[in-house]
Amino acid sequence: MKGISEEKFDRIEEIKEQAKAVFDELWDAAKLEEGDILVVGCSSSEIASHKIGSWSSEEVGRAVFETLYQACREKKIYLAAQCCEHLNRALIVEKEAAKAYGLPRVNVVPQLKAGGSFATAAYYGMECAVSVEELKAQAGIDIGDTLIGMHLAPVAVPVRTSVKNIGAAHVVCARTRLKYIGGERAAYSPNPR
Repeated sequence: MKGISEEKFDRIEEIKEQAKAVFDELWDAAKLEEGDILVVGCSSSEIASHKIGSWSSEEVGRAVFETLYQACREKKIYLAAQCCEHLNRALIVEKEAAKAYGLPRVNVVPQLKAGGSFATAAYYGMECAVSVEELKAQAGIDIGDTLIGMHLAPVAVPVRTSVKNIGAAHVVCARTRLKYIGGERAAYSPNPR
């Protein structure tokens, strides 16, 4: 590749492999269905061994986005890319997802230092990206402790993956389940939909 050292290329490939491995394990655990939403928060700074928000990398953000976006498209689920706190953790989604879920749109375009590299890659990499303020996803991947919990449907359940880091960033995954309601006399479906 022109303009990129072999060592740097190897690191990007490793990041892609780690992201895909995390996705695959979460997919198996979460039992997602076509049309569900996967929310992802990603700190390229943390991936590159820097403090969150201090070293945004367009290349790292794009690598993680492209890997997860492709995986989501193959499984026919929507990817929601969480922006950083400078945009109040708004999300970038396909316009189709916003319409399907009735998500009110907001007018903001993420940038490297205001939104983050992952959300910026999503904005420019999705077929028809729009920005929304909030949603309730059925599963999530948090890369670098970006705090995605506000965008998960209740009830969030941790999913432990064998891959604990993407680059140097800590990874936490979650799936969601339906709330159990009622009391001791209630009966519950073993396979809720």
